[in-house]
Amino acid sequence: MTITNAPSMTLAALHTTDECATATLPVDLSAETWRTVLRVIVPANPGDVLDVEARARVTNDTGRNRGQPGYTCGIGYHLWAYDVDDGKGAARTEADWRRISTLNGDNVSRDRHHMPLHTSTVYRLPDDWPAGHRIVVVLRVDAHSTAWVSGDTITVDGEYAHMTVRRWAAPAA
Repeated sequence: MTITNAPSMTLAALHTTDECATATLPVDLSAETWRTVLRVIVPANPGDVLDVEARARVTNDTGRNRGQPGYTCGIGYHLWAYDVDDGKGAARTEADWRRISTLNGDNVSRDRHHMPLHTSTVYRLPDDWPAGHRIVVVLRVDAHSTAWVSGDTITVDGEYAHMTVRRWAAPAA
């Protein structure tokens, strides 16, 4: 999606959080054990534009609880969204989520130790978005390694976590 000019849009709301939703990420072989690190619920309407920025930091202490030197982990992260008012609740599946940002990732070794995560996107709600429904914008993160050991985790440094969502809307008619 490309938004080149939206002169008639006005800033309708600003939503922020620094409440980290998890303290650790399990390390495993696959890149499919995503965890929600940050989430913001935003009232939204069809055609609204969300300007999203999210930051967090993770620390690689793998092996520490076993007295071992640890290993390099891949960290993947990106922004997702879903309709919180769709009535699905706990029955919501991965198919109900929309990835709204590019994929991001890097490796964090024991020597590097800390890895900052930063991502941003601009997302236009589709024209068929149900009027009055709220959208949940989520920073999801995954930790994986071919050297993984069951029970190892990557620490999410909550004091570095922050998300801002600016909602831009067309002026009321």
